[in-house]
Amino acid sequence: MIDIKQLRENPKHFLESAKNKNVEINIDRILELDQTVRALKQSFEQIAAQKNDASKKIPQASEDERKELIEDMRRIDRKADDLKTELTPQAEELDELLHKIPNPALEGVKISPTEDDNEVIKTVGEKPEFDFQVKDHVELGEALGIIDMERAAKASGARFAYLKGDAALLHFALIQYALQTLSKHGFIPVVPPTLVGARAMRAMGYLEHGGHDEIYYLAKDNQYLTGTSEQSIGAMHMDEVLKNEELPLRYAGISTCYRREAGSYGKDTKGLIRVHQFDKVEMFSFSTPETSQAEHELILTIEEELMQGLGLHYQVIQMVTGDLGLPAAKKYDIETWIPSQDTFRETHSTSTCTDFQARRLNTRFKDGEGSMQFVHTVNGTAFAIGRTMVAIIENYQQEDGSVAVPEVLRPWVGKDVITA
Repeated sequence: MIDIKQLRENPKHFLESAKNKNVEINIDRILELDQTVRALKQSFEQIAAQKNDASKKIPQASEDERKELIEDMRRIDRKADDLKTELTPQAEELDELLHKIPNPALEGVKISPTEDDNEVIKTVGEKPEFDFQVKDHVELGEALGIIDMERAAKASGARFAYLKGDAALLHFALIQYALQTLSKHGFIPVVPPTLVGARAMRAMGYLEHGGHDEIYYLAKDNQYLTGTSEQSIGAMHMDEVLKNEELPLRYAGISTCYRREAGSYGKDTKGLIRVHQFDKVEMFSFSTPETSQAEHELILTIEEELMQGLGLHYQVIQMVTGDLGLPAAKKYDIETWIPSQDTFRETHSTSTCTDFQARRLNTRFKDGEGSMQFVHTVNGTAFAIGRTMVAIIENYQQEDGSVAVPEVLRPWVGKDVITA
């Protein structure tokens, strides 16, 4: 959520920032409601003060005075009830409209309504050269007996997979490699809940502007299945005051994730790229406002360190305003080369959300001068396991249908080559 004081001072900035993210907001209605709600709250506080004064006088009053004071308190209560009846719907409408205002992009982020204008800022490595006809990961995995989507479809429906044998070993090898790397950078491993309540999911900024359509919702329990451990880890310190000296507080979340993948189409729907259930290692950091941008760059550097360790060809993309989403103020993606599709596909992202999520979560810290401030939150993918496995299987395929294991993963997989 944005700072409403800043909105009052510069509504045009937030109107333009929302437009840059392809979001329409009703600034006039928000300011009107804000003024009304503040006035009603002030009246409510005055009534409470009158009631408090009257109650203090009752013990010392005569019987006749006491009866009059009690009647005054009843009138005050009725007036308070009338004010509450007037205040509640307007305060709720204001809260709803404020939650729909997106986090403004940071200075330097390119303004554009379309993802077509996202900028490639770096390309690393070389495309692998094959002197044979390349196969996609599904064909390779089925032939090797390590990926079974046909049986998963019988059990669960489309876009699910059984990972068997060496694929399962590769899956956990990626997790071990990620944790080994992240621990060197001070990330604390955590296995978070994958069901979160409505307040937590809304606070993280994933329910507005169609985000609800992407998430599995359990109506009976009013809970959501997480699509990334960010949604659970961010809420871990909800309503807390963190210590200045422990920031940045870094977590490495290991969790199963669930996404509806509404609206996906084309080649992305085949295989492990857009499945409904997948495992992920996610970086999440609570930082100070002064260090959050540096923290964002660090997380991108770690993502590249992991990718270079795997020896994969990738490019780094800086996202334009129209492709940032509600909470992000700046975002990078890493896209990895997928030989069977002859193109790059997203495997990583990292976003800084400034104090947007923290305001909704009420997560604060005391700075060095003892002043209370909201923390900044930063997130980034270590590995989306399924997509990374797609890249490994396809880039490391060999003419005989086997798949070489990246050297860095061999200690955990226990072999150099996956064969049938």
